Amino acid sequence: MPPRAFRLLAAPFAALALALPMANAALAQAAAPPPRVEPAPPLPKEPPAPALPAEYDEAARRAYAQGLAEARDLAAAKRSDEALAKIEGLLALRPREPQARFMKAIVLADTGRSDDAVAVLRAIVADYPELPEPRNNLAVFHAAQGNYAHAREELEVAIAAAPDYAIAHENLGDVHARLALSHYERAATLDKGNKALPQKLKLARDLAGAPR
Repeated sequence: MPPRAFRLLAAPFAALALALPMANAALAQAAAPPPRVEPAPPLPKEPPAPALPAEYDEAARRAYAQGLAEARDLAAAKRSDEALAKIEGLLALRPREPQARFMKAIVLADTGRSDDAVAVLRAIVADYPELPEPRNNLAVFHAAQGNYAHAREELEVAIAAAPDYAIAHENLGDVHARLALSHYERAATLDKGNKALPQKLKLARDLAGAPR
């Protein structure tokens, strides 16, 4: 019997013999001409961009800006009913446009319709939470009702959105003065022997514009 070591060489040679016909077939395929590649079909043309609605073309924008200016002039002249009518006409064209809505809130506040003005401002804030002006005006209404904590919250959000909004900074300072005054007054009732409180109360009342 031949040595066992030679038996291990039979399988590789047999595998090589089987692989040769496959290699010849691959060479025959490589010698054949490459298949014809058809050119890619042309890409379809993109459809033209849709035209802007008529209410947003250049002429419509100029007319809208003119309407806002007229409503502002009417409000400044205290012709509130005419101003509101002009604003409602603008809002019929663009119901979500914030400038006309904000102006409506101002006119409503000027005519004593504070609840309606607050409702308009809250609706603007819901649609455009990034706008600082409606929040500033909401803070003014909160402060007028003595809700200084709510006023402070609105002003802090307004300032976070617009750090250079000077009016909001001033109003927030007034709100803090009012909050300080209320706490000093409370402390004075609880600690009547505190000799530092009268001077603090005086300063807080001066800052808050409160009667002494």
